[in-house]
Amino acid sequence: MKITMLGTGAALLDPDRGHSSIAVTVGKTTYLLDCGSGASRQLVKANIDPTTVKAVFLSHLHFDHIADFPVFVIANWMADRQTAPIVVGPPGTVEFVDHLFEDGAFAIDIKARIQYPQRQKNAIVLRPDVRLMEPGLIYEDDNIRVTAGLVDHIPEEISKCFGLRLEAEGKVIAFSGDTAPCDTMLDLARDADLLIHEATFPEAAIEFRSKAGIGTFSHTSPRQLGVLAKKANVKSVVATHFGHWDSTNAIVRKLAAKHMPVEMMGPHLMDEVAADIREAYDGPIALAHDQMVIHL
Repeated sequence: MKITMLGTGAALLDPDRGHSSIAVTVGKTTYLLDCGSGASRQLVKANIDPTTVKAVFLSHLHFDHIADFPVFVIANWMADRQTAPIVVGPPGTVEFVDHLFEDGAFAIDIKARIQYPQRQKNAIVLRPDVRLMEPGLIYEDDNIRVTAGLVDHIPEEISKCFGLRLEAEGKVIAFSGDTAPCDTMLDLARDADLLIHEATFPEAAIEFRSKAGIGTFSHTSPRQLGVLAKKANVKSVVATHFGHWDSTNAIVRKLAAKHMPVEMMGPHLMDEVAADIREAYDGPIALAHDQMVIHL
């Protein structure tokens, strides 16, 4: 099993970190965890054929986790894919998908391209197989078994948010989506071979955001991640969904300044994040970057 980190940033625009997306390849089949902007291009960059992606799992409906989905579908259509992709997401996913394609935002584009017989033959690709995510077993095929649980990111009445547990080839991967520390994520991660978990802000940014009144409830700090990994007895951790505080790009730093003082930002914070995770967890740790590949 191969895991490719396609996008490892949070919601800001960042030339070095795409929005959230992870490719899990089992044999010749790939599955996507989230589909944030740039995910389809990153698949190709990683030498993963987008037409081999069987299912897309959307942890929640924030734009930085879903914005590339129409690109993914239309690119697959144009690449002569012959089957509709499966997309499994929280309540609201049906409406999201219904607003995109033949009767939605890309209707004119599709109307123009479908004039060609070649594009008419596989129009089924434009009609994704949408399945709603609820706690419990949400997907299973010959390669993989996926279980979901509700996590604590935004109020449930606005949108349900999910963490995932994937089982394949005798291995277990847990993926947090976006969340504050919660018992559900602890259960999903229990004894996992790999925990891929958000660590959106370093401790210094969390303190600054708290004083500024921006709020910190919806994410997990590096120290909290270390505690969770220890309690769950996971074999290894990959921290991801970084809030751009490591960037040296002047515009990114300007955009991120509301989260922490610019003078505090920089790549050096990565060492602090790793050290904070290690306060409680002594297993293997990796700090994700786009195109990172992990083999299990």
